[in-house]
Amino acid sequence: MAHVQVHDVPRTTEAPTRAPQPSPPPALADEPAPRPTPPTFRDVLRHRYCSRLLISSVTGRLSLGMVPVALILAAQQDGHSLATASLLAALYGIAPALGLPLLGRLADLRGLPLPCHLGAALVATALGTLALVGTSHLPVAAVCVALAGAGCPPLEGGLRSLWHAVLPDGAHVRTAYTLDSSTQEIVYVTGPALAIAVATWLSPAAALALAATVTMVGSLAFATTRPARTWRAAPRRRERLGVLRPPAMRPLLLSLVFLGATVGALDVAGIVVADRQDAPWLAGALPAVFSAAGLLGGVLFARFQPATAPRPRHLMLLGAAFAAGWLPLLAPLPGLAVLVLAMLPGALFVPLLTVASLTVTSLAPPGTSTEAVGWMSSAMRLGLAGGTALAGPLGGRFAVPLLAAVLCALLLSARPALAPAATAV
Repeated sequence: MAHVQVHDVPRTTEAPTRAPQPSPPPALADEPAPRPTPPTFRDVLRHRYCSRLLISSVTGRLSLGMVPVALILAAQQDGHSLATASLLAALYGIAPALGLPLLGRLADLRGLPLPCHLGAALVATALGTLALVGTSHLPVAAVCVALAGAGCPPLEGGLRSLWHAVLPDGAHVRTAYTLDSSTQEIVYVTGPALAIAVATWLSPAAALALAATVTMVGSLAFATTRPARTWRAAPRRRERLGVLRPPAMRPLLLSLVFLGATVGALDVAGIVVADRQDAPWLAGALPAVFSAAGLLGGVLFARFQPATAPRPRHLMLLGAAFAAGWLPLLAPLPGLAVLVLAMLPGALFVPLLTVASLTVTSLAPPGTSTEAVGWMSSAMRLGLAGGTALAGPLGGRFAVPLLAAVLCALLLSARPALAPAATAV
């Protein structure tokens, strides 16, 4: 392309003088800067790979909601009692608490594809075996259930590690965490409903086979994305405690056990309320309303979240508000009033879980982000199992989730939990 050279031309006339422009008034020193609008869920999903990563991660985790219900139905079809069937479901619920930190550590050391492929293959093999041979032989069934739970791919931890790689700044990452926490409600609402539908139309074995399929499909779609293939964790130091080394991490993870216990106890409370009100539909409606309120709370939190990384006081305030939200449910109330009042702790659940997740990853030592989320998921799942196990013998009263929420809030306000985060998100 030719370039035109412009030479200086001598002026023959005097350049016109420009009228003086009034200078802008000086900004007041104490005038607050306008608060930037937080990114929305749509803003996050517009970025490349984000939609695929989120959808594939949720798809791969859908079996976590499907398998417990499918196991109970399959065991009862094979002639086992409800107590035995519930024990198999509880074993599946506890097994990921052991496997997720290990697969998360493997992801931090070797990248995401290996543990995702390995876990998906293990889950598919174990659930496929159960679908083919059934649960008649309890020892074989227990081994398959344990392997299916322990092999759950580290999709949640992997996704939260990848948000930093595919999003431009901390504000988008914080909104992505809220989005991820909100979509977890889908796993535990859609999963059981899908398992019941397939088991009713076809068979419980078909529901187990479908759970194996969605795990494989979701894990492969997640692990084959370019960010998942190229991501590597920061170098980590060899330490005896690893993720658990920061003093604030241990009470924070313990608080998440109690946070999970509130949800586990809620399921039993719903059954008790349904029996007391002679309204069977309440047993499913109560967890569904709680989860729907969680989705709404996540949307509102993303819209009005703090402009900076969460502070310890945010955890304390959310924990106290979450515990207070259970108090009205102690009163003897009609079924519809119970549903309405359950929306308050439900709406606070996702914001509290989001801020806790951000704090866990900020406290995690370098190179341990996926393992840290694995520990967090383990704490939540242990709480879910423990809350369900304790709520039954204690009558399924709302005092059980209230007590768990109070213990969660107390741990969040403990002195070690006030330590500053290691890395701002």
